Amino acid sequence: MRKLELINKVSRATGIDRQDVDEIVEATIHTIKKVLIKGDSVFIRGFGSFVNKKRAKKTARNISTNTALILEAHYVPSFKPSKKFVKSVKENNKVND
Repeated sequence: MRKLELINKVSRATGIDRQDVDEIVEATIHTIKKVLIKGDSVFIRGFGSFVNKKRAKKTARNISTNTALILEAHYVPSFKPSKKFVKSVKENNKVND
């Protein structure tokens, strides 16, 4: 599902104008980005958490030039779904063998 499809579904489900839903979704995404850039986390009960994960310093290899690179420790944004959300996805997406 793309962002436009999400906006259309929310608009139909709530009866709110599509343009207003678009502004709300954009503002929500922008706010989550700003919070993560600042170094904080966003917790949405029943859905999950947007957090920054620390990646340790490590040595990598550029295979085309066969040289070693040092990758410094850094943070990457990550999403961790809530247990309730994971459970509902598992229950509703069972593989039929």
